[in-house]
Amino acid sequence: MDTATVVMKGLEYEYENNLGLLAGIDLSSNKLSGGIPEELTSLHCLRFLNLSHNHLQGKIPVKIGDMTPLQSLDLSINGLSGVIPQGMATMSFLSHLNLSYNNLSGEIPSGTQLRGFSPFNFIGNPELCGAPLTDGCGEDGKPKSPIPDSDDAEDIWIDMKWFYLGTPSGFLIFGSWMG
Repeated sequence: MDTATVVMKGLEYEYENNLGLLAGIDLSSNKLSGGIPEELTSLHCLRFLNLSHNHLQGKIPVKIGDMTPLQSLDLSINGLSGVIPQGMATMSFLSHLNLSYNNLSGEIPSGTQLRGFSPFNFIGNPELCGAPLTDGCGEDGKPKSPIPDSDDAEDIWIDMKWFYLGTPSGFLIFGSWMG
């Protein structure tokens, strides 16, 4: 990946041999689809990469762990699937990670780097398990605790509606009693 062609305002610019100097890419919320290009992993000087809020599918490239200087990676709110590559556990400069709301599965790779992040960085991947998530993994690499189905979520919503409907009357009664 030695050249890049950029079209701005109808003019085409070609850049050669400068991509190695690229420090960050933010393509969030661009309605991108397809897979994450494997070629991105050859940008070894990249410090941050944000591909969140798109329609990306497929697996996280295995070679993403080779991007050792990467400090921030946000792949949240896509349709990525498969396991988190083991190489990501060795990305020692990674201080921000968000893989939430995808379809990732299996055990979060062991190693202090990934397991040191908040569980919120992995939320919304019901087939994902292992630390830092509270769901441990079974021998099959799947979460031990059952995944709630849509009926359970509906029951919770019905219970919450009663709470929200009852709250104003509680304030009215309490306010009248106090006044």
